[in-house]
Amino acid sequence: MAQSVAIVGVGFVGRAHVDALRRLGIPIAGILGSTPERSRAASAALGLPCAYESLEQLAADPAVRAVHICTPNHLHFEAAGKLLRADKHVLCEKPLALDSRESGLLVSLAQQTKRVGAVAYNLRYYPLCQEVRARIGAGQIGEPRLVHGSFLQDWLLRPDDWNWRLDPKLGGELRAVSDIGTHWLDLVTWATGAKVTEVCADLATIVPVRRKPRGRVETFQKSSAAFDEIPITTDDYASVLLRLENDIRGVMTVSQVSAGRKARLWFEIDGTEGSLAFDSESPNQLWIGRRQRACELLPKDPSLQTPESRGYAAYPGGHPEGYPDTFVQLFKEVYGYIATGNLRAPRSFPTFETGHEELMLCEAIAESTQKKSWITVGA
Repeated sequence: MAQSVAIVGVGFVGRAHVDALRRLGIPIAGILGSTPERSRAASAALGLPCAYESLEQLAADPAVRAVHICTPNHLHFEAAGKLLRADKHVLCEKPLALDSRESGLLVSLAQQTKRVGAVAYNLRYYPLCQEVRARIGAGQIGEPRLVHGSFLQDWLLRPDDWNWRLDPKLGGELRAVSDIGTHWLDLVTWATGAKVTEVCADLATIVPVRRKPRGRVETFQKSSAAFDEIPITTDDYASVLLRLENDIRGVMTVSQVSAGRKARLWFEIDGTEGSLAFDSESPNQLWIGRRQRACELLPKDPSLQTPESRGYAAYPGGHPEGYPDTFVQLFKEVYGYIATGNLRAPRSFPTFETGHEELMLCEAIAESTQKKSWITVGA
């Protein structure tokens, strides 16, 4: 399975990718930051052999077969395009690009260059999320009828909380929806096998003016430096009514201003014969809803899971698994696929096509909140 890879981006997510790759024994050739100085500092701190000085230098490295893009959103399109043309496989953090025009071009380019393009919708890879998909596919809750839930955070609750995602030039016109809402939407559409066809959205900027520090601030960190007051236009909150294929109805709420919620993704899928609910704050148990007998709590335990999901649990029952493990399972699937050498085979991991579909969904949500009406996705 060994493939020599490189990382672009030295922040929180870039370090998470490094950790997961090392757990899989996949050699990492080096890392690229926003400046040569940041590249060298990250290389030294993480014990990586090479600190690249530019994307061009990385793209020209013949030892690198695949690259992970873990940068701010506005850099994804250019980096992915350059690396695909350099004959590299690309695994990109979400969103794949700033809009569906860019993501559509990347889908075409990955097809033309015959390279793998994957997107890091890693939350699919909680073992019990895999269990949800397997049980729905086996008809254990009958026909899915309702999907509902939320993804709540509090890291941007206060006016002095700042991150690059607040700037639409860097993160895009949508924020909470694009940053965490797409994770929720990817999960429920993947689990049910039904795509969203129409949306009706309500978005709001809860904190209209924020204090931007006059220095660098890492994700989830605070700064005590001098600041400037900046008007905010991106969404702190959204609720979105959903219509999916197969006559499924749903609603999603996302927020980055919900005190006490650090990263609480919760969803429930209600079928004609039962329900399934997952909460990322308790990721090692799955709620199974019944009408005519007692409800159940299924623990994460390979011996109790379906054959389809048990391979995504790396440890036996009683040994919890969490967020870092989702990257391991995603990367294991991507690099296992690449190692087969058959790049025409069906892909079970989230692809550039997945990322493109999520951006079309985001654009429909943005249009809906502007027009205050139902919008057909991809119309």
